Amino acid sequence: MRTTAVRRAVLTVSALSLTLLATACGSGSGDSGAEAGGKADPKQSASAPAAAAAKGKSAAELAPLLVTQADLPEHKVEPDAAAKAGAEQNATPDKAECKPLVQLQTLVPLGKPAGTATVAATEKPKKPAEGASVEDKLDALKGGLAVTRTSVGLASYDDKGAQEAFGALKAATTACAGGYTVTQGTESTKIEKVGSSAAVTAGDESLAYNTVMDLKDGDKATMQFVVVRKGDTLATFYAMNVTGEAAQPKAVVEAQAKKLG
Repeated sequence: MRTTAVRRAVLTVSALSLTLLATACGSGSGDSGAEAGGKADPKQSASAPAAAAAKGKSAAELAPLLVTQADLPEHKVEPDAAAKAGAEQNATPDKAECKPLVQLQTLVPLGKPAGTATVAATEKPKKPAEGASVEDKLDALKGGLAVTRTSVGLASYDDKGAQEAFGALKAATTACAGGYTVTQGTESTKIEKVGSSAAVTAGDESLAYNTVMDLKDGDKATMQFVVVRKGDTLATFYAMNVTGEAAQPKAVVEAQAKKLG
């Protein structure tokens, strides 16, 4: 497989516009008249101040919620350098409704999160058994190159931002099921299709899907995505494998969902 198996398509997405207005009203109580038989003087109703908008978690508050090495002993957990590069790239899809999908694939948070935090978890290759044959050792070496790497991102939002972001992704998986093309500079990348993956039960709502990328020359790459919303926070998972066939990162998803509560 060509080295383009790990190539990512990138885009800039319009921020979601989020507004939540809540107003509570109260009424004053009348006082009794001072004189016998007098009637109470009505008091003008006073409106209570508008309810404070819900605030999302900051980056500092999200960092302790990320999975760590202790949570995933069978993985190597480290900072995700790829997440820093995503926002610096500029690409556009041929279908506007597909922007949320490409944004997740390039590790760029949707909308306007109050805070974000990222980490990468890579499967540890299995070591050959003691006394293994040369052939078994070679197989183990090849297997070590075929591990799945998962980028994990947390993003917390004010108001209903998490629900809006989740909804945009869910809608995009349906609207873009037939695929789309992403252009960056003079290079175009074709996503042939967007399909559903094994259902994930976690958080308040969850979504699992995969994309198949055309790497040309007959090569293709299947990437796995999982999105879990817990309250005001979105946990996103992007799994890829240099062999081109990534498995759904169940252990990573379960460990991260557990930390979110």
